[in-house]
Amino acid sequence: MLHILENDLLRVAIDDHGAQLMSLIGKKDDTEYLWQGDARYWGDRAIMLFPICGRLEEGRYTFGGKSYDMNIHGFIRNVDLTVESKSDTSLTLSFTDNEETLAQYPFPFRYQVTFTLDGDQLLHHFTVTNTGDSELPFGIGGHPGFNVPMVPDSDFSDYYLEFSENVPVKKVILTDRCFMTDKLEPFALEGGKVYHLHHDMFDHDAIFLTDMAPAVTLTSDKTDKAVTVSYSNMPYLGLWHKPLTDAPYICIEPWNGMPADDGTVDAMETKKYMVRLAAGESEQFAFTIKITQ
Repeated sequence: MLHILENDLLRVAIDDHGAQLMSLIGKKDDTEYLWQGDARYWGDRAIMLFPICGRLEEGRYTFGGKSYDMNIHGFIRNVDLTVESKSDTSLTLSFTDNEETLAQYPFPFRYQVTFTLDGDQLLHHFTVTNTGDSELPFGIGGHPGFNVPMVPDSDFSDYYLEFSENVPVKKVILTDRCFMTDKLEPFALEGGKVYHLHHDMFDHDAIFLTDMAPAVTLTSDKTDKAVTVSYSNMPYLGLWHKPLTDAPYICIEPWNGMPADDGTVDAMETKKYMVRLAAGESEQFAFTIKITQ
């Protein structure tokens, strides 16, 4: 079911299936900023990631000596969440473990996400609670795609990413199969802040950054329109569109979690890049999308 949130500046639609943002419209001139899905490139729009981010080697992991299968990015994107509360400008959805999830992820949990409109911003606020009596390991993240170009008479290559601070960003080196290595390298930014888009930047799949500034803006000198994504306690930032295509979008993905190491079937007891919650504990995560119209 779609849920509409609206204020004077923005109108958004959110599907309670997967808690996926489906539309993000600036009301000044009814511009749609969110990628609307196209099977030629990517059929989704803004999936949520939980309880893993990225791929598992062989699509599985082990826990307690038993093997469990799990698809890329986990299962939250494929379930129906429950509406806990809703107003004109806010929506809270939640999901708890069930028999089906326990068969692939043997951990009791509660996942909650609140979407809130605040002026020209859409806030995403997550709470994960360990409802079991042992440690809860998980990854969590977002995967929103944004239309590029945003306006007519401009091209993908007219746009760039501008980080909010000049800091020495590092690129996570992935294998050709999009699995982790233990290597980082500097990620060159023009003037320490700017990266110009070009389709072949994704010829080897996603780009992942760490030690980056706390916000990044997608914009162009050909328009005043922009999208800014800021992230709290999300140590990795993914950039992606379908490789080897001219896909007219870019995903800007705040993650707390990463794929498996190449060639390693993870044991969940020791899997790297995971958040780990003690029994009864909760942890909060957030990212925000701000629109400039």
